Amino acid sequence: MKIFFDTNVLIAAFVSRGICNELFEHCLERHTLCFSEQVIDELKTALLKKFDFPKESIVAIITFIQSNLVLLTYSPLLEKVCRDVDDDNILAAAVSGKVDCIITGDEDLLILKEFQKIPIVAPSSFWKFEKEKGR
Repeated sequence: MKIFFDTNVLIAAFVSRGICNELFEHCLERHTLCFSEQVIDELKTALLKKFDFPKESIVAIITFIQSNLVLLTYSPLLEKVCRDVDDDNILAAAVSGKVDCIITGDEDLLILKEFQKIPIVAPSSFWKFEKEKGR
């Protein structure tokens, strides 16, 4: 499956040892993970300003992502869907990349449940989603 990890899930994957970290490692081994430049920019900013990561560590994380995940390019949505334009950009990247699901902890995206037939699932719900898809 092609899976798009939202920024908040990637942050959690690199900041703590929990479900997002386990999910990232699992999906990295079994699926194709996708990202966008917006996600990278948000990740860099959060790691630096919110979590005070050393710049060298951030460079290593970004290099790892760029080497192991698929970069999606996209055009903005024609109509506003979410109240946050960043969320609309996540949806636009997912649609352009024809991903099989978006994994996010963002309630504004989760409330949609799906967008243009792309399921939007919480990290804790992915295992069930994956099982139902038989992958």
